[in-house]
Amino acid sequence: MDWTHYRFVSRWPLPAPVPVVYAVLERPEDYPRWWPQVREVTRLDGTSGVLRVRSLLPYDLTFTAHETRRDPAAGVLETALAGDIEGWARWTVTPAAGGCLARYDQEVDVTKPLLRRFAVPGRPLFRANHRLMMRAGRRGLLGALEAV
Repeated sequence: MDWTHYRFVSRWPLPAPVPVVYAVLERPEDYPRWWPQVREVTRLDGTSGVLRVRSLLPYDLTFTAHETRRDPAAGVLETALAGDIEGWARWTVTPAAGGCLARYDQEVDVTKPLLRRFAVPGRPLFRANHRLMMRAGRRGLLGALEAV
């Protein structure tokens, strides 16, 4: 087992239609407004940017996200990630009863030296840290959708 490899899946039932949720998710530069753990997003160009995230544990992850797929008809936003984490992430927004389901898939290898050093003993904490970040993201998105 590669202790520095992670695969995450989060499912967010949301009380809003797909186009509304998709429109919010396709603007990562606005994530810090509603997602507390996304501390900073710096656009590099129309399809890439640098993100800095930090959840409960005392470390930041900084990485470049480059858009690899934008398909509003399918509800898909996908990015390649490089930096403290390397791999990919994908939002898929589909209709569901009462609104939609936003599914977040991420598969990454951790390259940040500190996290690699603590890969085995820290793995349960790193996974819990990610869950907390995703839970807060859903809450923040719900608030952002109320304002739309």
